[in-house]
Amino acid sequence: MAYEFIKVEREGPITTFILNRPDVMNALHSPAHFELHEAFDAFAADPEQWVGIVTGAGDRAFSAGNDLKHQASGGAMKSPPSGFAGLTSRFDLTKPLIAAVNGVAMGGGFEIALACDIIIASENATFALPEPRVGLAALAGGLHRLPRAIGVKRAMAMILTARRVSAAEGKELGFVAEVTAPQDLMRTAREWAKQICELSPMSIRASKEAVYRGLDEPTLEAAIRGQGKYPAVAALFTSEDFKEGPMAFAQKRPPQWKGR
Repeated sequence: MAYEFIKVEREGPITTFILNRPDVMNALHSPAHFELHEAFDAFAADPEQWVGIVTGAGDRAFSAGNDLKHQASGGAMKSPPSGFAGLTSRFDLTKPLIAAVNGVAMGGGFEIALACDIIIASENATFALPEPRVGLAALAGGLHRLPRAIGVKRAMAMILTARRVSAAEGKELGFVAEVTAPQDLMRTAREWAKQICELSPMSIRASKEAVYRGLDEPTLEAAIRGQGKYPAVAALFTSEDFKEGPMAFAQKRPPQWKGR
């Protein structure tokens, strides 16, 4: 499908989503949200696509977040049920996502990255939730995902000051997995994606679902006892991959994953 505000590229089982509004630092408006909603729907439904990478066009910005000029000019503020960027309220995606942050990740841009499972950042990346500077609040998940990622006190130190955090500090705080030179960012993100693709897609989806849904359980005991009811976990036990893994191990050969 052709898109106006994003690009979608596929290489084997890896889909790359490119926020493509570099003239406004990849800030997003309503039409972009709906394009991303459709693109992530297609990714989720495609059995041949196992891992996603999200990045921004150009070298200045991952995403500056909400397009405030569009909003101020009276532009439509509608968003799909999957939330900002078609992602921040998408809670049923069990395929892993990697954010390759290539510059500014502000407000909604940071919220997109936090909605991904792994963040790889260029050395020139900066992160912030600056919404209070313009009379808004980071209600697309940032106020909830950041405390869960780095702890309440460290998150509040960012949220209540709206301060910018470098890639290096993001790694120290714990929400960035790896920092790279700008020219190495996409190569590094693809290396992470390829490492994931070496593993059973069914196992990866079960693991992702168990982690996130387990965090919502009231106790550790409830999380462990309840995980067998999670859809991706149940699907793992009846999958071809569940049989292939032990068989390949016994036969001393690389497994041939099917993702089903």
